[in-house]
Amino acid sequence: MLKLDWKPDKLADTPVYLQMIQYMKEKIASGEWPINTRLPTQRAMAEAWGVNRSTVITALDELKAEGLIESVMGSGTIVSNNTWSLLTSAAPPDWMSYVQTADHPSNMQTIQDINKYESDSSMIRLGTGELSPELLPLRETEEILSSLNGRLTHLGYSEPKGWLPLREAVSGHLRTKGIEATPASILIVSGALQALQLISQGILRQGSGILLERPSYLYSLSVFQSSRMRLLGVPMDEEGIRPESLSRQKQLHDAALLYTIPSFHNPTGAFMSESRRRQVMAICERERLPVLEDDVYGELWLDEPGPLPLKALDQNGLVLYAGSLSKTLSPGLRIGWVVGPEPVIERLADVKMQTDYGASALSQLAAAEWLREDRYDRHLKRVRASLKERRDLACKALRRWFSDVADWQVPGGGFYIWLRLKQTRSMRTLFLRALGEGILLNPGYVYDQTDSRHLRISYAYAKEGELENALFRLSQLLRS
Repeated sequence: MLKLDWKPDKLADTPVYLQMIQYMKEKIASGEWPINTRLPTQRAMAEAWGVNRSTVITALDELKAEGLIESVMGSGTIVSNNTWSLLTSAAPPDWMSYVQTADHPSNMQTIQDINKYESDSSMIRLGTGELSPELLPLRETEEILSSLNGRLTHLGYSEPKGWLPLREAVSGHLRTKGIEATPASILIVSGALQALQLISQGILRQGSGILLERPSYLYSLSVFQSSRMRLLGVPMDEEGIRPESLSRQKQLHDAALLYTIPSFHNPTGAFMSESRRRQVMAICERERLPVLEDDVYGELWLDEPGPLPLKALDQNGLVLYAGSLSKTLSPGLRIGWVVGPEPVIERLADVKMQTDYGASALSQLAAAEWLREDRYDRHLKRVRASLKERRDLACKALRRWFSDVADWQVPGGGFYIWLRLKQTRSMRTLFLRALGEGILLNPGYVYDQTDSRHLRISYAYAKEGELENALFRLSQLLRS
């Protein structure tokens, strides 16, 4: 959908409708709005530009009269020409056909809407999976960058696996989690999402089957689907993925990989017990099923530390382990890592060099400073304390306003409460109605397209007062 990031100047001498005409002409003539582009609805234009709908209609009628746009049954209003194509006999390239026939699938509309409205400061983001700006260590990061004065020795491209001092720091950090990994077996990536992309492109064949929890964050991405891989959902319970179902699905589909989030699962918040982890590892070892462990939330325990990661139990090089600083420290650093057998890491490093020639040198310098000594651990303690307060506030609000309309489990860590509505409903309609109230939701069908009962509620992002207010208003929406 086109982004209307402009507004007319209502104090200018030029009438507003003429300003709108000029703006749209410039977009069309420059090629930013190619032929066959569908324009936003009249209502959307009126709301974005703060004008009456009749003013929008006047402007659109002028553009139609000039042959630049036309109304098409079932498609709304589209760009039908541009000034270049009106003046020349050669047709311009049909960019929309490129867009519509490209191999990489588009996000579902709800995810596109979420991505769009997350930048709207008027929205209360009730499902966002990142730390509140209040919890990001801005001053400390400034101090770290200032401390580099006179010590900067490297701002060029890093070696393929990432800057060695950072990999050494990550190696030491992983040791505290029971994972023994030399720097040679660590690849620095631009966040855990890039780890998934590199693995899909670098070591898996097209058409492979990927086992994963259902629901899962992975369903909200097209990272594996873009390589024509099949996502094979495995049922969960309160302890995570169910072992008997995992074994059955592996044998049935001959899957190539298990992707799992054992610690504070996204979106359900479930935590895999130690006994369940050992069961899962035993099945994967027996079936020779490689595991991709996504542990970006593992350090965000709120009540007590949990069992060691799957990678710490791995005696046979079965597990690829993905970690990141995005959920604990700063999404803007774009620093994560993959740990695995050296031949796999070498291959992924080669693919990464073909993709972006390495993560940001400045971010790697900052991340290495954060992981040295106990600076990162002290930050984690503060974040855990704040998240625990937020979780308790959210659960108190849920008990007060949602007990008759929904069920939920209190998570032991991470960001999310998986809210199950007692009645099925049109979740897309609820999503749109909440948008109208200034509340941005993450409905369950984003993580399982068959879901019509769940919402992913995040207590990590919205300010505490906004969080409570938004939950109250959401409860009113559910009752209406």
